[in-house]
Amino acid sequence: MDHAVTRDNGRGSVSIEVAVLAPAFIALIVLAGVTGRSAVAAEAIEAAAHDAARAASISRDAGTARDEARNAARQQLRWEDMNCVDGPTFKFSGSVAGRPTSFGAAFHSRAGREATVTVEVSCTLSYADLHLSVLPGMPSGNAVSASFTSPLDRYRSRR
Repeated sequence: MDHAVTRDNGRGSVSIEVAVLAPAFIALIVLAGVTGRSAVAAEAIEAAAHDAARAASISRDAGTARDEARNAARQQLRWEDMNCVDGPTFKFSGSVAGRPTSFGAAFHSRAGREATVTVEVSCTLSYADLHLSVLPGMPSGNAVSASFTSPLDRYRSRR
């Protein structure tokens, strides 16, 4: 009784394993890219909101404060090399003596009163360059936003 051992039983199984595992591996790489890009974007938006609120708080009037806040945020985002799909958007608000109010009203409060300004920066991050047809349902982008509040100088005159 001669038993011949054949080696053809497992032939082609590596090709099948690669065909099955390759899409999962590609999906994992894309997921890592999306997660990494989202984390970097969140940090960049946080820094931009901080810079915007600080720039606004050292201004003397609401109009100048808005312009300075936008410029500071855009400069920070440029420095971080972050491109928002439609550019960053901004929301401005304030408070006087701990009560919420408009951005302009914070600047119109009299000197000696506690007042703050808050700037929210939002950006839609694009994943278009990460999109692969192998991964159906992958989002095309993600909205990221952050806000920061900065006090106005209590003893400085405001307009």
